[in-house]
Amino acid sequence: MLTANELKNYLINGLPCDHVEVSGDDGQHFEAVVVSPQFVGKSKVQQHQLVYQALGDRMRSEIHALAMRTFTPDAWAQSAIT
Repeated sequence: MLTANELKNYLINGLPCDHVEVSGDDGQHFEAVVVSPQFVGKSKVQQHQLVYQALGDRMRSEIHALAMRTFTPDAWAQSAIT
């Protein structure tokens, strides 16, 4: 069974990230916050595609559902201020 920490490590290893938070305790359903400079200039759909790409086949086999919030580093900094 996949853990939130393992999923976090997959994201960190597959995508340059400034910050990653992953939660989920049933091994199949997860929530993630991902902050990456790779997201700059990309739409939310494109950002999510980059996350899916980083996870590869795990999205088909190990992960049933992933709810995510993606941020550029600037947007993340702004969200901390507000």
